[in-house]
Amino acid sequence: MPERTENKARHIEVTAADLPLHCPMPSMMLWNAHPRVFLPIEQTGESLCPYCGTKYTLKGGARAGH
Repeated sequence: MPERTENKARHIEVTAADLPLHCPMPSMMLWNAHPRVFLPIEQTGESLCPYCGTKYTLKGGARAGH
Protein backbone atom coordinates (compact mmCIF):
# COMPACT_ATOMS: atom_id res chain seq x y z
CA MET A 1 0.00 0.00 0.00
CA PRO A 2 1.49 3.40 -0.96
CA GLU A 3 2.41 5.77 1.81
CA ARG A 4 -0.16 8.52 2.37
CA THR A 5 1.08 12.06 2.78
CA GLU A 6 -0.41 15.22 4.18
CA ASN A 7 -1.57 17.82 1.67
CA LYS A 8 1.33 20.17 2.42
CA ALA A 9 3.23 20.12 -0.87
CA ARG A 10 2.74 23.26 -2.90
CA HIS A 11 4.39 21.94 -6.07
CA ILE A 12 3.94 18.41 -7.36
CA GLU A 13 5.43 16.93 -10.52
CA VAL A 14 3.15 14.36 -12.17
CA THR A 15 3.56 11.95 -15.06
CA ALA A 16 1.25 10.72 -17.81
CA ALA A 17 0.38 7.78 -15.52
CA ASP A 18 -1.33 10.27 -13.16
CA LEU A 19 -3.75 11.48 -15.85
CA PRO A 20 -6.52 12.44 -15.72
CA LEU A 21 -5.16 14.69 -13.00
CA HIS A 22 -7.24 15.53 -9.97
CA CYS A 23 -6.57 17.16 -6.64
CA PRO A 24 -6.31 15.82 -4.04
CA MET A 25 -4.32 12.93 -5.45
CA PRO A 26 -4.83 9.36 -4.20
CA SER A 27 -1.61 9.51 -2.14
CA MET A 28 -2.91 12.45 -0.08
CA MET A 29 -4.68 11.96 3.23
CA LEU A 30 -8.38 12.63 3.11
CA TRP A 31 -8.73 14.21 6.55
CA ASN A 32 -7.24 17.49 5.36
CA ALA A 33 -8.45 17.37 1.78
CA HIS A 34 -10.93 19.44 -0.20
CA PRO A 35 -13.49 18.16 -2.71
CA ARG A 36 -11.95 16.39 -5.70
CA VAL A 37 -11.44 18.67 -8.68
CA PHE A 38 -10.13 17.55 -12.07
CA LEU A 39 -7.37 19.76 -13.43
CA PRO A 40 -6.60 20.36 -17.12
CA ILE A 41 -2.84 19.94 -17.51
CA GLU A 42 -2.33 18.22 -20.87
CA GLN A 43 -2.31 21.35 -23.08
CA THR A 44 -0.05 23.64 -21.03
CA GLY A 45 1.94 21.20 -18.87
CA GLU A 46 0.93 23.09 -15.72
CA SER A 47 -2.17 23.47 -13.60
CA LEU A 48 -3.08 25.18 -10.34
CA CYS A 49 -5.64 23.77 -7.91
CA PRO A 50 -8.31 26.40 -7.21
CA TYR A 51 -8.93 25.02 -3.70
CA CYS A 52 -5.49 24.60 -2.14
CA GLY A 53 -3.19 26.42 -4.57
CA THR A 54 -1.00 23.40 -5.26
CA LYS A 55 0.83 23.77 -8.56
CA TYR A 56 1.07 20.65 -10.69
CA THR A 57 3.67 20.28 -13.43
CA LEU A 58 3.49 17.53 -16.05
CA LYS A 59 6.88 15.81 -16.32
CA GLY A 60 7.96 16.11 -19.94
CA GLY A 61 5.73 19.16 -20.51
CA ALA A 62 2.55 19.56 -22.52
CA ARG A 63 1.36 16.63 -24.61
CA ALA A 64 0.93 17.29 -28.32
CA GLY A 65 -2.49 16.53 -29.70
CA HIS A 66 -4.32 16.84 -26.37
